[in-house]
Amino acid sequence: MNNILIIGSVWPEPNSSAAGSRMMQLIALFLSEGWKITFASTAQKGIQKVDLNTLHIEEVLIELNNSSFDSFIQKLKPTIVLFDRFMTEEQFGWRVTEHCPVALKILDTEDLHCLRKARHQVLKKNMKFEIADLLNSEIAKREIASIYRCDLSLIISTYEMELLSDIFKVETSLLYFLPFLLDKINDEHIENLNPFEKREYFIFIGNFLHAPNVDAVLYLKKSIWPMIRKQLPKAEMHIYGAYITQQILELHNDKEGFLIKGFAKDAQKVVSNARVCVAPLRFGAGIRGKLTEAMQNGTPSITTSIGVEGMHGDLPWSGFVEDIPENFADKAVELYSNKSVWEKKQQNGIKIINQIYDKEKLSGPFIKHIRSLQANIGFHRNQNFVGAMLQHHTLQSTKYLSKWIEEKGNTSK
Repeated sequence: MNNILIIGSVWPEPNSSAAGSRMMQLIALFLSEGWKITFASTAQKGIQKVDLNTLHIEEVLIELNNSSFDSFIQKLKPTIVLFDRFMTEEQFGWRVTEHCPVALKILDTEDLHCLRKARHQVLKKNMKFEIADLLNSEIAKREIASIYRCDLSLIISTYEMELLSDIFKVETSLLYFLPFLLDKINDEHIENLNPFEKREYFIFIGNFLHAPNVDAVLYLKKSIWPMIRKQLPKAEMHIYGAYITQQILELHNDKEGFLIKGFAKDAQKVVSNARVCVAPLRFGAGIRGKLTEAMQNGTPSITTSIGVEGMHGDLPWSGFVEDIPENFADKAVELYSNKSVWEKKQQNGIKIINQIYDKEKLSGPFIKHIRSLQANIGFHRNQNFVGAMLQHHTLQSTKYLSKWIEEKGNTSK
């Protein structure tokens, strides 16, 4: 039986973010294998976090630059360590390597942070994103180095798989494509979906600690919603999400039908009651939980090329994809008003979920791959010279920087 240590950048909040849902999907998979899980994090526990103790998962608070982690991991003796985002690998990877050298190290990227950050910087300058912007990014160098130092990195998007292998030249043996692990949409579920006539508003839903969501709602309010509202004067836009900021709250306008609803206690319900999901994302990475959630609830969407990036393979999208505001608004109106188009797009979404995100199809090969890596870990690591080289230098530089910070902290007390 595997003994897994998950080092989380945050505590899982599946009702707040796609990242939280993703983490719980992985946890459910590991539990189904009968594996023991310990979840550790330096973050404060939010009120929306899952109580992992109810799943018989031990929760452990850990500290940065503190040798108490060394004692903790030596006692735990994990066979697998899963890093939640590359920053946790930077912070704790060298300690794992030093004290549990045999443990399989897996990085769950969630999305490529360097891609999201680079796109954001370019958008701020009102420029077009180029691959050179990514290659010149400091965070890209850090993130790719983290991927090399791990035995396996989980990549959630087909676009990011191609980017890593074609542009960054990362060996595919270090990468594993693993999107969201979702239940198939069966006939009974389809029959229980709200029909077109019983749905009555547009919806945007997302975590507002996530910069792409803040930008999307501001962009929606200023550039897109007025054009939609002009064609559909009685339509409403409902904005839901966790950690809504004052900036977003101030966008609420009853007269314009732009309604800030706040945190959705039952996201499935509000999405299933909406007629169209609107996601005018202008930067980002990974895959969008708001869009898979919409498809699961039979809600077609209107989004951008970045919104659908790496999400649907060769299958037609569950709605429309437009990057020009005027076209975006027109297609949103068409999707909201045309029942036959709406129903066709809904079926597209069901096919995408069932063919690309089927957890039963994805889970078995992934677990088999983990077992194969564990059985051949020596050979696998010998093929990754770049990783060994980075591990050598990182182990030294990060280790002694961390020890210096720790010692400085002790002497100042």
